[in-house]
Amino acid sequence: MSNAKTISGHISFMFILVGLLAGCAIGPDFKSPAPPDVAAYTATPLPAQTVSAPTPLGESQRFIEGGLINSQWWHELGSPKLDTLINDALQASPTLAKSQATLRQAQELYAAQAGSSLYPQVDANLGAQRQRFSPSSSGQPGDAREFSLYNAGVGINYTLDLAGGNRRTLEALAARVDYQRYQLAGARLTLVANIVTTAVTQANIYGQIQATKDILQLQEEQLKLTKERVRLGQSAPDEVLALQTPVEQTRATIPLLYTQLQQNEHLLAVLAGRAPGAGGLPSFTLAEFTLPTALPLIVPSELIHSRPDIQAAEALLHVANAEYGVAIAKLYPQVNLSADLGLLALTTDALFSGSSTVWGLVGQLTQPLFKPGLPAGKRAALAEFDAAAANYQNVVLEALRNVADVFRALENDARRLAALAAADVAAQGSFNSVQRRYELGAASYIQLLIAQQQAQQTRMNLIEAQARRLVDCSALYQAMGGGI
Repeated sequence: MSNAKTISGHISFMFILVGLLAGCAIGPDFKSPAPPDVAAYTATPLPAQTVSAPTPLGESQRFIEGGLINSQWWHELGSPKLDTLINDALQASPTLAKSQATLRQAQELYAAQAGSSLYPQVDANLGAQRQRFSPSSSGQPGDAREFSLYNAGVGINYTLDLAGGNRRTLEALAARVDYQRYQLAGARLTLVANIVTTAVTQANIYGQIQATKDILQLQEEQLKLTKERVRLGQSAPDEVLALQTPVEQTRATIPLLYTQLQQNEHLLAVLAGRAPGAGGLPSFTLAEFTLPTALPLIVPSELIHSRPDIQAAEALLHVANAEYGVAIAKLYPQVNLSADLGLLALTTDALFSGSSTVWGLVGQLTQPLFKPGLPAGKRAALAEFDAAAANYQNVVLEALRNVADVFRALENDARRLAALAAADVAAQGSFNSVQRRYELGAASYIQLLIAQQQAQQTRMNLIEAQARRLVDCSALYQAMGGGI
């Protein structure tokens, strides 16, 4: 009993010593980088609101500074079908499943390291051996004897983290968990933005197909009318040939548009976590979307807390800082403590009754004396930190550029839509006028052809500009971090 108390006392002393010696970790503590020292995203101030246009999706938009971003911002586009598709995609996307699994891996790696470094490692052992002992080996008379020896015990091992290397390793792993968490948030944001862009693009292509079909129908009617005039001797046969060319050119664009539409549908299916041939996907038109009129504006100094890519870059910087501390800690002494408490007996029956108690307590100090690789490892870790710091700065600059580009696109695309809306009104009026004159014989086929081409191109551009404004809104929410 006294032996057990002695070893228990030694073990208790060992843990008290661990607590007393576990001081601050070696190496610099991590500090978050300072926010960007800029007050605006663009060299010239943004307008209070964009211009409006008398056409669908032509509303004026204003920027609201300091407002919270709705984490489900796609609802503001006003399409229930889009909302349902995104909700399903967030559950079925293999991209998100991969990111979630990677996050779980990082969490378990942290737990594994914590379990092996924060706490003593305890092992139980049970052994048996057969020995032969000869008294003559020690100068004593007697015959050799054979006997069995049985033992059972518990071993405890602990590496005393004097320099804080273990704590810095855990700090690095915790930062990697943060990195994977922000990677998951970024993947989610990117998936949603891609689905929105793809859905709007589908609506844009569908609108262009419908517009092209309408124009083709008008051209075919004009061609039919011209053929009738030729039959009556009121027009030359060359006019039919001149009109036949644009008719077939317009007809040839439709298969190309269908190719784009079908490829877009395949992309939308994959984004939603489905096979392209599975079916069941909704189709979109521009008429079912609503243009958000109030857009969030996060100041540059707060953007670093909103964008997952910036936060992920900061997490990598934290990793590099902690690993630099690990490299420094390797230059300092390491203390390993171990304790063993066991039972020893000649028979299995006596192992837990009449056995002898054996114990041992070992402390070992190891100080690197000549390891040229350790200083080089420290310098390499410092270089890694410098690289991570430069990467963080680059990510912040690219984020600021991204936001600036989106704001300018919102401003200029609104102006473009206003101009195209006015041009569409003028082109349609001109085409209708020339068509009536052509039917009365007061306009030539060349005038009609020019009016047709202007009306076709203007209408196609108008549809594209309407879709572009929706894409710009999605890009802004993504650039602002999506309310994570």
